[in-house]
Amino acid sequence: MLGRIAAAWGLIGVFLFLASAIYKLAIISWQLLALELELYHWLAIVIWVVFMGYYEGYQGFQKGFSPRVAARIHFLVQNVTYKRLVLAPLFCLGFFDAERRRIIFIICLSLGIVLLVKAVEHMPMPWRGIMDVGVVVGLSWGLISMLIFTAKAFYCSSFNHSAEVPHRELDTATSK
Repeated sequence: MLGRIAAAWGLIGVFLFLASAIYKLAIISWQLLALELELYHWLAIVIWVVFMGYYEGYQGFQKGFSPRVAARIHFLVQNVTYKRLVLAPLFCLGFFDAERRRIIFIICLSLGIVLLVKAVEHMPMPWRGIMDVGVVVGLSWGLISMLIFTAKAFYCSSFNHSAEVPHRELDTATSK
């Protein structure tokens, strides 16, 4: 029972994290509609949306983040601890109980994102809105792909993505 609660909390927590970012950035992006944009602005929007859709949405989320998060959500059902239960969203994101290089990568990526967000906040309109439109597309792709991969993890026998937990964790989980 605790495993199912942890998995649900992990899914809900990651979902809310991504959804809140999408919501906040979408509000800023909508401000573009009130502006008179030049052709080069529209061209920048199209190029940026395609770029972010491919690199953030497809490459970053669909090929890496989403299957791993879904596998870690599924892993929680049978491998819950009190720490994982309480911090399930952080576990699902890979901040702990992961290989050392994955944890370092996640921390560095998170810090990089925070710095980029702070830099973009100081951009004037319409450029900030253009940047945010692309990020909304990438994050939305990521949120949808995470939900699809999570459903596959629970309902498809062919789901074979790794939760990327340390080998000692797998050894303990398989001996139960």
